[in-house]
Amino acid sequence: MAVAVAHVTGCPYCIEVHVSQVKKKEATKEEMAETIMVATALKAGSAMAHGINALNAYDES
Repeated sequence: MAVAVAHVTGCPYCIEVHVSQVKKKEATKEEMAETIMVATALKAGSAMAHGINALNAYDES
C-alpha cells in the first residue's frame, strides 16, 4: 500500500524508502509492479473524472 501511495504522490524519497522495505519483506518485482500499475490506473481514472467535472462546470457557467 505504501508503495502505491508513494507512486501516486510522486515522492522520490518515499518511493525509495518503501520499495526497500518491500524488498526486505521479500515481495517480488512482479507484485510491486502490479501494485504500481493499479495505483496509477486509479490515479488516471480520478484525473479523468475531475476533468469531466471541470468541463461540465465550464459549460454550466
